[in-house]
Amino acid sequence: MIVAAAWVGKKFAVLGLARSGAATVRALLTGGAEVVAWDGDAAKRNALSPSPRSRGEGPSSATAPATPPLPTSSGSTAPRAVEVVPGAQPTRNSPMGERALVFADPLTIDLTGFDGVVVSPGVPLNRHPIVTHAGDTPIIGDIELFAQARADLPPHKAVGITGTNGKSTTTALIHHILDQAGIPTRMGGNIGLPILAQDPLPEGGVYVLELSSYQIDLTYSLDCDVAVLLNITPDHLDRYAGFEAYAASKARLFAMQSAGHAAIIGTGDATSAAIADTLPRATRISVPADAPAYGPALAGPHNAQNALTAIAVCEALGLAADTIRAGLQSYRALPHRMAHVADVGGVAYVDDSKATNPDSTAPALNAFARIHWIVGGLAKSDDLDACRPGFGNIVHAYTIGTAAQRFAELLAPDLPVTIANTLDEAVKLAATVAQPGDTVLLSPACASFDQFSDFEARGRAFAAAVGALQ
Repeated sequence: MIVAAAWVGKKFAVLGLARSGAATVRALLTGGAEVVAWDGDAAKRNALSPSPRSRGEGPSSATAPATPPLPTSSGSTAPRAVEVVPGAQPTRNSPMGERALVFADPLTIDLTGFDGVVVSPGVPLNRHPIVTHAGDTPIIGDIELFAQARADLPPHKAVGITGTNGKSTTTALIHHILDQAGIPTRMGGNIGLPILAQDPLPEGGVYVLELSSYQIDLTYSLDCDVAVLLNITPDHLDRYAGFEAYAASKARLFAMQSAGHAAIIGTGDATSAAIADTLPRATRISVPADAPAYGPALAGPHNAQNALTAIAVCEALGLAADTIRAGLQSYRALPHRMAHVADVGGVAYVDDSKATNPDSTAPALNAFARIHWIVGGLAKSDDLDACRPGFGNIVHAYTIGTAAQRFAELLAPDLPVTIANTLDEAVKLAATVAQPGDTVLLSPACASFDQFSDFEARGRAFAAAVGALQ
């Protein structure tokens, strides 16, 4: 667990107790902070700090000493539940040992005097009432807490990767190359385990962080030794005043850097190129039209950018060229990101469920010669223009989800299309006409929430449908 000496005696409110929120609470308590935490889901509160009564171990009053009520936002007091988080052990930064955890909704209490309100990246800062209620209290995320803890960690380096598309693959690729080179490394942020829940690295280690714009919005002091911007295309605009505000959020990653630290920027889009123009020190990544596949799991022009970026990052960290090449060759794709699921009757089935907007789907359509394309879901845009350059590779399209009708209308003038509605039906239809050498590609260009809990569930459903063919 990563903790900071700076947290001792500080007071934080944590809103949202999913994985990163729960890890944040435990880290802050272990680091000697006072914590008020809340999640509207009682199960998440209970999972974080189950009382002995709920576990059949005796009276709940034995869990913690009596604690005075919290002042409410109106100045009165309200009762609060207090429980001790199991497993919060003393550390050199926390001589007090176990700390009491208070459960209370931050919106109902006076936050004056708190040192921070830690929120999930999923909290929409442009419309959530916590922003107004917090007043002068900083609203931060777990990445900012990691930044505060860095001074107490063994000497290390941090790499931050942002961009609209390709973040996860590039983060995982860099982490893989470092790991294969024998360099201690941790991967976190928007991928893998919450960074605060992971053990600190020994001296010489490298933290590799995937950072969404939402996470950057909640971070103020992360000075990355290497900061990366892959690309910027319209996405998440419901959270911003417009595209320029979204791009400015991404650019803040470089504003937090010290002079002399490395900046690496993909210049395949005009917005990213404009940011690179403001940073003379930046290494610019441009993908040539004839770029090769840099490894067996790195086909397609989008993966060429991911690979070239990873090469530049690893060179900035001092790795030798042959070490980097070996890592590229041994890397295997992340689940749901251009992942090969199976070959059935000579037809390849590829899961690219993570492609949740047209810009992220576009590269996949250029990675294969004969594609049976499964597309649709909960649309983020009203067009598929970004995908158009790959239309020549598509044998047939099968539309699914709430976008099925609209996407069929968009595609019909250019290529054969069938409204399948469901993913299972699309797989069955594609399997009846696909020929050996063809690829059935799930790359939906849409969010999954109309029919699935998330893109991972959609990818698993695709794999199950393919499995049923065998």
